[in-house]
Amino acid sequence: MYCYVDQLDFCGRDFVSALRTFLEGFRLPGEAQKIDRLMEKFAARYLECNQGQTLFASADTAYVLAYSIIMLTTDLHSPQVKNKMTKEQYIKMNRGINDSKDLPEEYLSSIYDEIAGKKIAMKESKEFSITPKSTKQSVASEKQRRLLYNMEMEQMAKTAKALMEAVSHAQAPFFSATHLEHVRPMFKLAWTPLLAAFSVGLQDCDDPDVASLCLEGIRCAIRIACIFSMQLERDAYVQALARFTLLTASSSITEMKQKNIDTIKTLITVAHTDGNYLGNSWHEILRCISQLELAQLIGTGVKTRYISGVVRDREASIRGLPPGTEEFMPLGLGNLVGSQDKRQMAHIQESVGETSSQSVVVAVDRIFTGSTRLDGNAIVDFVRWLCAVSMDELASAHQPRMFSLQKIVEISYYNMNRIRLQWSRIWQVIGDHFNKVGCNPNEDVAIFAVDSLRQLSMKFLEKGELANFRFQKDFLRPFEHIMKKNRSPTIRDMVIRCVAQMVNSQAANIRSGWKNIFSVFHQAASDHDETIVELAFQTTGHIVMNTFKEHFAAAIDSFQDAVKCLSEFVCNAAFPDTSMEAIRLIRHCAKYVAERPQALREYTSDDMNVAPGDRVWVRGWFPILFELSCIINRCKLDVRTRGLTVMFEIMKSYGHTFEKHWWHDLFRIVFRIFDNMKLPEQQTEKTEWMTTTCNHALYAICDVFTQFYEPLSEILLEDIFTQLQWCVKQDNEQLARSGTNCLENLVILNGEKFSPEVWNVTCSCMLEIFQNTSPHVLLTWRPAGQDEDAADGKHFDADFDSQSQSSYDRALSERGHSQMSSDDTWKGKSNARVSDQRLFAGLLIKCVVQLELIQTVDNIVFFPATSKKEDAENMAAAQRDALEESEADGEDSGPDQGMYRHMTSAHLFKLLDCLLESHNFAKDFNSNNEQRTALWRAGFKGKSKPNLLKQETSSLACSLRILFKMYSDPKLQDSWPDIQTRLLLVCTEALSYFISLTSESHREAWNSLLMLLLTRTLRLPDDKFKPHASCYYPHLCEMMQFDLIPELRAVLRRFFLRIGSVFQIAAPEGALTRTPAS
Repeated sequence: MYCYVDQLDFCGRDFVSALRTFLEGFRLPGEAQKIDRLMEKFAARYLECNQGQTLFASADTAYVLAYSIIMLTTDLHSPQVKNKMTKEQYIKMNRGINDSKDLPEEYLSSIYDEIAGKKIAMKESKEFSITPKSTKQSVASEKQRRLLYNMEMEQMAKTAKALMEAVSHAQAPFFSATHLEHVRPMFKLAWTPLLAAFSVGLQDCDDPDVASLCLEGIRCAIRIACIFSMQLERDAYVQALARFTLLTASSSITEMKQKNIDTIKTLITVAHTDGNYLGNSWHEILRCISQLELAQLIGTGVKTRYISGVVRDREASIRGLPPGTEEFMPLGLGNLVGSQDKRQMAHIQESVGETSSQSVVVAVDRIFTGSTRLDGNAIVDFVRWLCAVSMDELASAHQPRMFSLQKIVEISYYNMNRIRLQWSRIWQVIGDHFNKVGCNPNEDVAIFAVDSLRQLSMKFLEKGELANFRFQKDFLRPFEHIMKKNRSPTIRDMVIRCVAQMVNSQAANIRSGWKNIFSVFHQAASDHDETIVELAFQTTGHIVMNTFKEHFAAAIDSFQDAVKCLSEFVCNAAFPDTSMEAIRLIRHCAKYVAERPQALREYTSDDMNVAPGDRVWVRGWFPILFELSCIINRCKLDVRTRGLTVMFEIMKSYGHTFEKHWWHDLFRIVFRIFDNMKLPEQQTEKTEWMTTTCNHALYAICDVFTQFYEPLSEILLEDIFTQLQWCVKQDNEQLARSGTNCLENLVILNGEKFSPEVWNVTCSCMLEIFQNTSPHVLLTWRPAGQDEDAADGKHFDADFDSQSQSSYDRALSERGHSQMSSDDTWKGKSNARVSDQRLFAGLLIKCVVQLELIQTVDNIVFFPATSKKEDAENMAAAQRDALEESEADGEDSGPDQGMYRHMTSAHLFKLLDCLLESHNFAKDFNSNNEQRTALWRAGFKGKSKPNLLKQETSSLACSLRILFKMYSDPKLQDSWPDIQTRLLLVCTEALSYFISLTSESHREAWNSLLMLLLTRTLRLPDDKFKPHASCYYPHLCEMMQFDLIPELRAVLRRFFLRIGSVFQIAAPEGALTRTPAS
């Protein structure tokens, strides 16, 4: 049958026309189970053919709708149905079938109109097609039969009328009942007196014949009430019958006579014959059957099994009752048991012994085994009231009974083969009952419930499940509920063992049930009990390593649940070994996604709106990478570091298969690592997080970006720059350094591929970082109450030195044990001091970033270490006084590797502006002696007053290198005049500033800078050297008055000699004799 249905093509067809085509192809069998399987397969096939549709949440919806359409066809087009279904009734009937939501009303309305207009024609069977020849004969015989029947009925009616008139004294006209519907109004009038008559007869008379007639009368009355759906009347008669069984709590079974035994048998008969119509009356019947079982236990001398003897005996003796008696209380024995002796007990056993007769026991069993014959609504009523009685049985704290619970398990077995439509309604009630019973405080009861669930689940899973259905998920939900709500370690352990057993024996048949299984393990993963965590993890590991290998396609729907479950194991801090192993399994899941993308693409489910190409991302990669990011955000350092490593390892290994827009989503997850809102609250944790995780992530992001530059550059470069800016702005020196470092790596490794637009963005980013991290407050800060502060000597001895730029955390910790001055002005202003120190620590970091940035620009333009090497060579050459020899080295070492050749002059000028701005700021600060002293007194200091010497010199050195490079670049020949103007201006300013310096140490800091300026100028050809020499000449003469280092003096000597020859004011150079530098 499955093969046949798989041949049908429903692609692009609307649901009703697909159903018509389906049903026209064969004759629908009469057996419900067969119809059910056909409908189930039709629904699965329809969804398989129409993967793009968004109307149905799952195949379950299509399955129920197909059934409702067949019912509608029968209702609207069958001559037997008098009251036709209205459109409103049809829409109401289909409420909540779309995964607990409604299908659109217009859609259902159009189905109703279409079916009303044209019924669904099914293929007729041969037996019903009659040949014209036989028609006449059969009609003739049919007519004769009807005629005879009518004559007979008329004769009977006349006789009955004559008899009634003979005994009647009232002269009223007599109406004959001509239709069975006439019974209803007659019974409506007579039921109360009839009930009274039967009840009195039963109560007062012990004559077996009278009792038998009364019972028969009640039974017939119930039958009439059932046939005409007269609920009130039915319930009244059933309650009366139940009362006379003496099994309800208000009566005493010691008075039980034969007529009561017969009443019990009548009640059982009613349950057999009218089960389909009993509705809420099942409650009375099932309550009596429950009490009957208790009576049988007394009759046979057996005690209730499920009561712990010790508790019972102790409690009973406290209340002055002999041990072992309170289980008889519900049956009205309470007033007897206190004084009873063995003889009385024997009498009671004799009177109720009849209830244990073979005929009664078998008849009761038949009610439960016969439940398979109840119709769809009746079985739901039956089950609902059986669950209610079971709850009453279990409600007793000391003596819970499990008779009805046992019966629920039995009828579940008997009815499991019903059509899915009915079975899911039954299970809704039973599953809810198992939820409650599985959380019963009495462990014996809960264990019985979980074990019963396991047996039922095993049987249910054997049936398997078609794609896109959710029956297993609904069936296994109680395991989830019990795991969530029951805190008892014994029960939780048992649930895990039951689920593990299902996985081991039924893995091939499980489909939607995987969701529940992972949900149970997810609950177990956060447990503190080692055995539970260990057992759950073992099974999860087995599923991921083995089951997924064989049944990956069936488990795709719950693949993300599996990853989520593993993530929960990782986040359980109590078991670090499990955490590490779980991360390894997540890595293994990534392997499945990479090896079987086809399975993910072909998988159809409720995410119909996801394009097939993106299913690999949505169902495979995204859950894995998202959960890893959650692990990074939730776990301790060692675990999150491992998670981070695996996350980026997956990106590097499988990134080549990712689409562009996947990367975009992915980096939104990755950047959560830097999200301020998600960072830890405590300062120490936050610092640790930034120096470890953020730092690690930053480098990893740059690696991934470099590896996949082509797809990533368009969509992510700006985001990455934004992230780097964020890092640089944080009050964490380590992170700020890493930010600039990563920026440098990123540009050096990928700069060759940058387009002019990308260079624009890059230079703007640097400009922004320069501006954001410029410590302007250093120039504007004023101490609170300046006059008092002037008297303060040393408030702090924190080891700050802007030259060494101590990090923020050290500043914080050292501030704790800074020395107090003898002057106590500090005490009154402690709060202001602390906020100042916090401000100073932030400013220190900004100073660090400025230095790092200057170095970054230098490294990007000229390649790392090039400039340092050049300075060293210049110094060495000067020592040897052989500048010309080093000319070749200095020029060629940089350009090949640095980014200079990939940048336009506009980009370089932009960077120059930043560098010179930084230089001017440092210069202003270093010149402002008063401000430096104020800061020093306030605690912003090391052993000497704060300065920005390094920033002042390195920014200028880098500017000069760039300008000289551009000045000697043939490609920029047109711009040489502008470059020359700028270069002359910068160098002149620098030299005049140097001459104005008063501090010896400050001048020393400029040594290498001056070496660079003079050496590079000396290397210029004569025509370019001339304007420079004439411009610098007066300043260089001024420099001679300082105590310069020998190397600098050697270079100056060279410079002046060159001036002599170039301006022809000295003898030719060859005539000069070389004298060593003194």
